[in-house]
Amino acid sequence: MNFYTQQHKYYCGIDLHARKMYVCVLNQQGNVQVHKNIDTDPELFLDLISPYQEDIIVGVECVFCWYWLADLCAARQLSFILGHALYMRAIHGGKTKNDKIDSYKIAHLLKGGNFPVAYSYPAEWRATRDLLRRRMYISRRCGELVAHIQNTNTQYNLPVFNKKLTRKYNHGGVAEQFQDLEVRKSVEVDLEMITALNETLKKLEWHIEKTAREHDYHTFYLLRSIPGVGQILALVILYEIHDIRRFPRVQDFSSYARLIRPKKESDGKWAGTSNKKIGNHHLKWAVKEAAILMLRESSQAKLYVGRLERKYNKGKALGIFTHKLGRAIYFMLKNKEAFDMKTFFEQ
Repeated sequence: MNFYTQQHKYYCGIDLHARKMYVCVLNQQGNVQVHKNIDTDPELFLDLISPYQEDIIVGVECVFCWYWLADLCAARQLSFILGHALYMRAIHGGKTKNDKIDSYKIAHLLKGGNFPVAYSYPAEWRATRDLLRRRMYISRRCGELVAHIQNTNTQYNLPVFNKKLTRKYNHGGVAEQFQDLEVRKSVEVDLEMITALNETLKKLEWHIEKTAREHDYHTFYLLRSIPGVGQILALVILYEIHDIRRFPRVQDFSSYARLIRPKKESDGKWAGTSNKKIGNHHLKWAVKEAAILMLRESSQAKLYVGRLERKYNKGKALGIFTHKLGRAIYFMLKNKEAFDMKTFFEQ
């Protein structure tokens, strides 16, 4: 956990919502200069803090609507910091909780050097990252439609499909094998939606890859050097990491990618695990998928995991291998070197 410790003349804590924002400004002595609930209007906010703009830090909890405020502060050259929502226990642990109290606590956390920092993703890449996440949503909807067809096929005890239903050229004769007209119509609707979604995905993936080449083509092709990693996994890893230099150590990267199990200890004794959801689940998914695909592609990887399985169970062996691959990705991007299978298994 990182804390914001820089000193300023004024500290602005904001409890941000979709249509309202409670603003609290403190001076260096901790005295309240402003404490007001306003609409989420940029001009209103700038007018409110205008007497303190000479040296002010604006802090807000990481909620879904922080984009516009970060961009506004960047445009007006105001210092902006994003707070990690799951670490801000001081806000959520009080007996009484409301927007006024929360904004006051955020400002005090900033002033006292106890404000937990989250990564403020740069605006230049942010929209592309969100578009890529939207692509994953559409892909899952396509998978749900395929699953519905397969479940319907099982309901009527028909022969198992031996072809991928996500491909349009495999749709011939699928709906016709159902005798009931209503069931056939339901399957036809599913097939039409799968075809439409695949067309949308094809155009979307082309657009995102074109944008990625403009943003950082070198890192994109470095990630493609990993056996089994294709276009989509390379894009997800690239945009979820953004800049590998924001992780000072490989341990920080592994924690962010949820590749390690957090432990709780008290008085030197193990007290269980907690905070498993702190980190980036999109990056975790991508690294795990990369590990599984590498096992398909590489016989050397299969032998390595097989040795681990004899020592541990199958799940832990795969977890160790995934963590090893995550560390390799970190050093690949840090050193700007392509993936080397020999070095990977020698370490």
